[in-house]
Amino acid sequence: MRKDYNLEKRKYVIGGAIILIVLIYLIRLFQLQICETKYKENADSNAFFRKTIYPSRGLMYDRNGELIVFNQPAYDVMMIPRDVTAFDTVDFCNTLQITRQQFDNLLADLKDSRKNPSYSTYTPQTFMSHLSAKDYGRIQEKLYRFPGFFIQKRVIRQYNHIAAANVLGNIREVNKRDIDNDDYYKPGDYTGDLGVEKSYEKVLRGVKGEEILIRDAHGRIQGRYDNGSLDVEPESGKDLILSLDIELQEYGEKLMQNKIGAIVAIEPSTGEILAMVSSPTYDPTLLIGRQRGKNYRELVNNFRKPLFDRSLMGAYPPGSTFKPTQGLIFLQEGIVNLGTTFPCFHGYVSGGLRVGCHTHGSPINLKPALQTSCNAYFCWGFKSMIDKRSKYGNPFNALEVWKNYMVSMGYGYKLGVDLPGESRGFIPNSKFYTKIYGENRWSANTIISIAIGQGEILATPLQIANLAATIANRGYFITPHVVKEIKGDTLPSHLLEKRSTMVSPAHYADIVEGMRMAVTGGTCRGASFPGVEVCGKTGTAQNPHGRDHSAFIGFAPMNNPKIAICVYVENAGFGATYGVPIGGLMMEKYLNGSIDPSRQWVEDRMVQANTIIYSGVRKH
Repeated sequence: MRKDYNLEKRKYVIGGAIILIVLIYLIRLFQLQICETKYKENADSNAFFRKTIYPSRGLMYDRNGELIVFNQPAYDVMMIPRDVTAFDTVDFCNTLQITRQQFDNLLADLKDSRKNPSYSTYTPQTFMSHLSAKDYGRIQEKLYRFPGFFIQKRVIRQYNHIAAANVLGNIREVNKRDIDNDDYYKPGDYTGDLGVEKSYEKVLRGVKGEEILIRDAHGRIQGRYDNGSLDVEPESGKDLILSLDIELQEYGEKLMQNKIGAIVAIEPSTGEILAMVSSPTYDPTLLIGRQRGKNYRELVNNFRKPLFDRSLMGAYPPGSTFKPTQGLIFLQEGIVNLGTTFPCFHGYVSGGLRVGCHTHGSPINLKPALQTSCNAYFCWGFKSMIDKRSKYGNPFNALEVWKNYMVSMGYGYKLGVDLPGESRGFIPNSKFYTKIYGENRWSANTIISIAIGQGEILATPLQIANLAATIANRGYFITPHVVKEIKGDTLPSHLLEKRSTMVSPAHYADIVEGMRMAVTGGTCRGASFPGVEVCGKTGTAQNPHGRDHSAFIGFAPMNNPKIAICVYVENAGFGATYGVPIGGLMMEKYLNGSIDPSRQWVEDRMVQANTIIYSGVRKH
């Protein structure tokens, strides 16, 4: 009998098809029972109601133990759509003091998959948030009349001081990106937005708890499941001790009212930020409660940009506050010594190029050059370094050495402050100028303006204040940070890192002496106050878009410094006009606790001054 091979093949084909169908069914069953949560939610929701218990968010204190940010209760109206049955909507609206149109709009937004992509009829949805205590009291009495609705208690932020909004940040409702990036969050949750609230979100938020409640056949809550044995208690967020001195912060904001700019004050020995003022600022209470969205839009659209933190996001030409860095590089590289003099006949003149200066003695050496803020001295020193082919071979190599010094002093890259949004500023390198001018087609004179903190140089007030702290420490700095302590935890190690510059500590003593001379008999006399040896350096930064910017760096006391500071006031003219007196007042306030009566007139003048009129910023 002849064997039928086609029939034999057909047997394998049919068998394979059966196996394939079985596999498909198994895979689908696995998806439905293990991967797909919808059916599990449906089944669980019939018997159980899982109620989230939100933890208390960590509190914030200033360095002296003053409570700055705390919590107060807030109430959200929640609903489980499948449990909602017929109810008196007029009574519901009257109880919450909303119109029927508002009710319909809230319900439509809740069901809109674009606005609420996690919508499910089986899971709790936020119908209305931030009820007042009065609204909560009214609806709590009538809640039994509105099946499917319940109240979710949470906390919102409150403030003891109307200050430091840019440092503290705020909290907002999570969006889809937040939920996708972190499975901690569910629709209706809140997260840190800006400032410390954002950068320390995981520390502050704590861990959610959960109550499992059991339902009857009609969906009514009958009590805790298994006497609460499976409930999870929430864990409160950790409290933060900030490095801020809130009184100093408030004083700085008072001095900077009606001005555009920033103040950053640092404790040199620790890197702890004592004050971080960005002006104009805003009231942090605007970003809590039901009006948060409206107020936030108004702040975003404000033409003076109060949400823009100028203290760490603003990139400015540092002007003459930059000169101490140049003196340090020249000393370390052997370009100058303390006896080296350069001519200044009211400016730097070389090869047809002129950089202006003001009247003082000539020739001049390093310390008097710092005292009088001589442009010519630092231009000549820069030219001597960049064009010194016998040492560096060519300007390209020389500028790379110069740039590396600047980076070691904290310029050109982010310092790593524990706040979001820090700008890196800008320190040009040789490739930058070669791209602009061509290879071997530029020299010191081509880029001479960077010697005095102009041209392409950009720095944040934080970086400039950090320079003052570095000089105060005679050659090192600790990464600036605004959180001093996390209760029950340790600070990230990089915030405690000691970072030394490429300059020998011995050279810093000469720069310190020159900055002291600037206060005793030079451009910084207005920073002096009784009983303390202050060191400082002015800065008048040229502004191609309007009036010059007024800047100042300083520290005090000269020996064993407790505070280093940068003041930067946009469009305010000479450094001595606003930067110096504001810096002196801030240091005096911190070190002495009050302003000497003989200097009260200085405080009054700074508080009353309005430099915004010079800014050229107009509302469009």
